[in-house]
Amino acid sequence: MKLRGFEKISAYKDADIVLPVRKTETSAGYDICLAEAVELAPGQSVMAATGLKAYMQPDEFLSIHIRSSMGIKKHLRLLNSVGIVDADYYNNPDNEGHIMIALENMGTETVRIAKGERVAQGIFTRYLTTDDDADTVKEKRSGGFGSTGRK
Repeated sequence: MKLRGFEKISAYKDADIVLPVRKTETSAGYDICLAEAVELAPGQSVMAATGLKAYMQPDEFLSIHIRSSMGIKKHLRLLNSVGIVDADYYNNPDNEGHIMIALENMGTETVRIAKGERVAQGIFTRYLTTDDDADTVKEKRSGGFGSTGRK
């Protein structure tokens, strides 16, 4: 039984991309690389492809954080501060659960990120719910990025 992990989305199944791994014994985060090279001018933002999707348990999510070296050395940040990938994002009908990294260049120089360069880290986390959570009717995910709450 699969508990949690990463897979390539079908569009990248034959691409030479690396599945995320932890680099040290006590690292919390799995390093996430880009599937394609990107270039960001100062002040520019981009949704960068990873070619990945993540599966996990229903009471878990994957948080996406910028790698500290990207923030400090290249002046990049995640546009949404922290990305949240819900368990039901996996294999959704819109984009198969493709994890995109929303990057913004806060520096004064153009930043080039090579294909395969580690830009973010993903941390699998369990979450808790409130006492009355079961009283709220929940929708089934019907789409991909930004689809919850969309009418």
